[in-house]
Amino acid sequence: MTLEQLWAGWRAGYVASVTAGEGARDDEGLSRCVFCRIIGSDEPDSTRHVVCERADALALLNAYPYASGHLLVMPRRHVSDLAGLGEGEASALWALVRDALEALEKAYHPDGYNIGANLGRAAGAGIPEHLHFHVVPRWLGDTNFMTTVASVRVMPEALSESWSKLRAAWPS
Repeated sequence: MTLEQLWAGWRAGYVASVTAGEGARDDEGLSRCVFCRIIGSDEPDSTRHVVCERADALALLNAYPYASGHLLVMPRRHVSDLAGLGEGEASALWALVRDALEALEKAYHPDGYNIGANLGRAAGAGIPEHLHFHVVPRWLGDTNFMTTVASVRVMPEALSESWSKLRAAWPS
């Protein structure tokens, strides 16, 4: 078996730049974390793509989804890893993941799910400073050549439609 190398020298600059703003604070000392800005916003849930918000956790649509209905489930508190969660937060987070599965089942009837967390930048976390789980509905044959050859995902549904479907399907 041979391993082919794909060289992308431009990535070194990118890798260095993506971590530059981590942990950054604004002039009032508040986190500039995109999730914290969404949580603290007074915009409507439909604009923020928040599907469910509870005392300790919330679920929102991923702005860059892998599939229609791709949800992010996270603690409200700005915490970067599982060890930083209190027992109540951990329970609330897992309960919201279960509710996300129920809503996705009702709204989309997928063939399966991916549930996961990328803990740390090196593990693939786009926003490593705020813990979040990905809950992604999957269908048999839902991958295609566009992702492989063109680095493009073809999404069959607008985020606003996904939000409406999931909000209506969310367990009470």
